[in-house]
Amino acid sequence: MTTTPGARTTPAAPSAPDAPSAPVTPAAEPGTAETVTGELRALEALLPEVLAAYDLGPRPEVSLLNLSENATYRVDDPDSGRRFALRLHRPGYHGAQEIHGELAWVAALRAEGVVLTPPVIPNRAGAAVTTVTPPGVGDRHAVLFDWVDGRPPEPDDSGALIASFGTLGDIAGRMQLHARRWARPEGFARFAWTLPMTIGPDGRWGDWRYGLAWALAGGGDARPARGGVPAAERELMTRAAATVEERVGAFGAGPDRYGLIHADMRLANLMVTADGAITVIDFDDCGFGWYLFDLAAALSFIEHHRVVPDLVAAWLAAYQRHVPLDAEELAMVGTFVLQRRLQLTAWLGTHPHADAVDDVTAFARASLDLAERYLSGTLLPGSAAA
Repeated sequence: MTTTPGARTTPAAPSAPDAPSAPVTPAAEPGTAETVTGELRALEALLPEVLAAYDLGPRPEVSLLNLSENATYRVDDPDSGRRFALRLHRPGYHGAQEIHGELAWVAALRAEGVVLTPPVIPNRAGAAVTTVTPPGVGDRHAVLFDWVDGRPPEPDDSGALIASFGTLGDIAGRMQLHARRWARPEGFARFAWTLPMTIGPDGRWGDWRYGLAWALAGGGDARPARGGVPAAERELMTRAAATVEERVGAFGAGPDRYGLIHADMRLANLMVTADGAITVIDFDDCGFGWYLFDLAAALSFIEHHRVVPDLVAAWLAAYQRHVPLDAEELAMVGTFVLQRRLQLTAWLGTHPHADAVDDVTAFARASLDLAERYLSGTLLPGSAAA
C-alpha cells in the first residue's frame, strides 16, 4: 500500500501453502507529525550511501514520491537524462529474501509476456537489492527501478470506471494463472495475508479496533484507547469481523482458492501511456492470500460507493475469462470485501498522516454501515456475493 505523504482473539487461519515461517514486524502505533518528519530526516541521511551504490552520475536529483510501508523517491540523472524510482524499505517489514521473491515474480511476469512490469536496475555490484546498515536501526534495503512512463487511469464517469474495473479483473486473472503454474526459484519467500495478518489484533498493518477508535475520534494526532469505540459500534464491527473469520475459515485455503497474489491491485497501481500500454506497479504487498482478495483490494477505500456492485460485476466478468468461479466462490466476494475494509481501517490507524481518505470519521461511519449491510446479506445487492 502506497500513498502520498501528508505533513480479541482471532481464530487460526487455514494453513497457508508456501507461507514463510519468519516472523513479521506488525505496524507500529500511529505517530505524530513530528514522528513523520523525523522519519523523513532519517531517510534523507541514508540517501547518499544508497545512491552511491548505483551508477547514477555525479549529481543525481532526488525527490520524495510517497511514504507508507516504504519510502519511494524519484531519481533523475541530469547527465544521462534517465529517470528511476528508488524504494527504501521500512526496517523489519520485508527481509532481503522476501524482496528477492517479489522481484523474481515481477521479472517472470515481464519476461513471459503476462504483463508489463518495471525493470530492476542492479547496483554497481550487480545485485538487485542494496543493503545499508545505519547505526541503531538495522538493515535498510533498497531497490532501484527503471522509471515507468504514464499515469494511473482517471475515469471521469461511472461508465469509464466500470470499464476500468474490467481491465483490473483481466490483469488479475492473467497474473494469477501465471502464479499458479510458475516454477518459483529456490528459496522463494513472501509473507501470507492470513486472517491474523489482515484483521487480527497484531495484524501486519495494525489493529482495526484501534483504527476505528482513532477515526471515530476525528483522526489526526488523536490517541484513543483500543477499546475507545462506543459499545454499539464495537459490538457491530466485532460481530462482522467474527463472521468474516468464520466464513473464510470454512471456505478454506486450497490451491484453487489461495496462492500468490498482487494484493494491492488498484487503479492507482496501473500506469497507462498515451498509446494505451499498461504497466503494473507496486508489488510490495504481493504475497500468499485468497485469490478473490485481489478483487477486494481493487475496491480499496470505495467499498461503500453505490457503483460498487457494477464494479464487482465488471471485474468478475473479465477475471472469469481466465479463472472460472463456482457459486461458493462468488458468494464469498462480500466477505473478502469486508475483510479488506477492516484491514484498511487498521492501516489508517497506523498511518495517521496519509492522504488516502479526506474524512476519516466519515470513512469509519461508512465502514460501520458496510458491516451492518454485510451481516444482513445486502452488501452487494443484486449479486451472488452479498
